[in-house]
This record gives sequence, structure tokens and C-alpha cells, in this order.
Amino acid sequence: MTLITGSADQTAKLWNVETGAQLFTFNFDSPARSVDFAVGDKLAVITTDPFMELNSAIHVKRIAGDPADQSGESVLILKGPQGRINRAVWGPLNRTIISAGEDAIVRIWDTELTSISNLQTGKLLKESDKETGHKKTITSLAKAADGSHFLTGSLDKSAKLWDARTLELIKTYVTERPVNAVTMSPLLDHVVLGGGQDASAVTTTDHRAGKFEAKFFDKILQEEIGGVKGHFGPINALAFNPDGKRYGFLLLQINVS
Repeated sequence: MTLITGSADQTAKLWNVETGAQLFTFNFDSPARSVDFAVGDKLAVITTDPFMELNSAIHVKRIAGDPADQSGESVLILKGPQGRINRAVWGPLNRTIISAGEDAIVRIWDTELTSISNLQTGKLLKESDKETGHKKTITSLAKAADGSHFLTGSLDKSAKLWDARTLELIKTYVTERPVNAVTMSPLLDHVVLGGGQDASAVTTTDHRAGKFEAKFFDKILQEEIGGVKGHFGPINALAFNPDGKRYGFLLLQINVS
């Protein structure tokens, strides 16, 4: 079993989960922001941040079965989005990549192999509509268990549910705080949003005013159905246990010295 990590040290690394051994290092000229394995683990997508004169980019890497055969070369590099690309994930059947970030636009890119050159095309297929889409930075993106739809969270205090093939907007969930993290239950029609007040003001804000709860919504009806309190800082990550019966969240650690 293999793990992939991306870091501000301008690398992404492959690891053996069982032994903890480092298998390979992909080197970039800017910080690596997000990573995702394709179904089958033969491809990985890695995003890199804008840095110095470099624009943000999406890199597709082949993952070798034997680490000794691993190459650092990208089989495809996608460019175009302005600002940081916060998330890029594989679409249905690994035929597309879905990306989102600071420019508030969701994009779907073609990654199917061409029969002649055996390389991905990298064509931009779809972009979210500016009128119905997010108005501020998209911070998070989570796929449904079956890959048919995905959820985005934004600093515009909303989350949106999209069709993974057509990019049709399905549902919108409105809250009263910036959304940093989103997830969907693999068992029930539940959507969970996490976030809160900007970290720069956390140390001078009562935790109740900061709105640091994880909020549950009915996926179909779009209604808030509950919440979980406990954090004293913005929630930055959410995840359900694969059985759908438990979930966890991670907050930003703040030095209050």
C-alpha cells in the first residue's frame, strides 16, 4: 500500500504505508498543494502553488508498480487557473481531473489517453458558471463514494454539490461562516461543513462568536439538521469513517503565547 504526500518544501513523496519507507520524491519549483491517486493507483495528480514568476499548475504522474522504475517526469501539466489551486481530484473512470481554488471557479479537464501519442490531451472541458458558482476562494473539495458527484466549500459561506460529469450545480448549502472543509456521509444523505472565523481574529474572539461548529445538512433538502461543538479554532479538515458511522475533524493549531 502506497501513500502520497505534498509539501511546502517543493516536493511530493511516495511512501510504503506498512514500513514507513520513503519510495520516491517528485521535485518541483514551487510548493505542492494537493495530491490524489487515480482509481487503480497507476496515476497521481499533484498541484503546485504560484511561486516567484511561476503560475500554479496541475501535474499528472505515472506511478510505477516497482519503485525502482519510478520516473519523476510528468505525463501531463495543466495550466490556466489564476491563483492557488487548492484541490484537484480525479473524475469518473480517471477520464477527467476536477480542480478548484482561489479564483472561485471549478474546472473539469480531459485526461483521456489519445490513441496516437498515448498521452493525455489536457483540454479544458468545462468551467463553473460565475453567476451560480462560488463568489470567493474555494477551499475544499470532496467526492461522493461512487464518484458521481462532488462537494465544494468556499469562503463565500456556502458549499455546493455538483455533477462530476456535466458540472451541473445540484444543490447549495448556505451557512453563516466561511467554509474551510466539506465531506459527505458514505451511508446517509448528510453533508458536513466546517470552518469559522478567520484565524487572524481567533485569539480575540469567544469560541461561540467564532462559529467553529461542524454543521450537518440534509443533502437533498439542503436544510441544517444538526451540529457538533468542541473546537476553539477554525475547522480545516473533515472526514467520515468508511463505514459512515463516525467522523472526525481537524482544527488549525494556534500559538496563543
